[in-house]
Amino acid sequence: MSNPIITLTSDFGTKDYFVSAAKGRIYSELPNAHIVDISHKITPFSTNEAAYIIKNAYKHFPKNTVHIIAVDSEWSIENKHYIFLLDDHYFICANNGIISLISSAIQPEKVFEITLTRNTENSYFLENFISSACHIARGGNPSIIGRETKNIKHLNEIKPVVNSEKNQLIGNVLYIDNFGNVITNIEKDLFKKIGQGRKFEIQARSYVFTKIIDRYNEIVNFETSIDKRNDDGKSLALFNSDNYLEIAIYKSNLNSVGGASTLMGLNYRDSITIRFL
Repeated sequence: MSNPIITLTSDFGTKDYFVSAAKGRIYSELPNAHIVDISHKITPFSTNEAAYIIKNAYKHFPKNTVHIIAVDSEWSIENKHYIFLLDDHYFICANNGIISLISSAIQPEKVFEITLTRNTENSYFLENFISSACHIARGGNPSIIGRETKNIKHLNEIKPVVNSEKNQLIGNVLYIDNFGNVITNIEKDLFKKIGQGRKFEIQARSYVFTKIIDRYNEIVNFETSIDKRNDDGKSLALFNSDNYLEIAIYKSNLNSVGGASTLMGLNYRDSITIRFL
């Protein structure tokens, strides 16, 4: 590959030197690499959060992209380092269950446990993850640096629950984005399947929504003159670009007016109930 792409996702943040050290190591081994940061602000050790971000990001990259996931990545006998070939992409991460969340709909084609010689005094991910990523990005076969395995650790994904009468759907908060928007695990297809075009009420704590809009600014009445509009801060519900039900505040800002998560008191795993009328 002339300009191989390697993506980085981690819970390292941006204060410390870890991200720059990782990039320096990649460029030292593979000077022509193209490095893309997906996110370095994953909540520490949150495999669920990392899985949501990567699951919705990787599909936009070219086939054969190598994705390094450094979340809960310290090597141990129960948390070994793996290479996963999934949907024609390579994922390098610890076998901590994260890949089972990313691949809930598509199973990995091949799985390798990395067998590179490891410096036992240093469990930092640089050795295994980056050396493996550069090997694959050069066109190397994963079987040279790993042994094929089927020993994949699985995590149970939070799934929406439908009652027996098919008139209630209970989901959970899956992710809170940079704007404080609350993304649930209720997908558009499931909503349509259960709803069958019926009217509905979405309840998020004390907030109730009876309409799902298509765009954030659909809440604005553009026929009203700008000086008379008062739309900022209004709550809304929509399906986001990845077709998950989202509860949001129009033009929210966590540093000033707040967002749906703070203003509505919604946190990870909190329930969202939809009643079909």
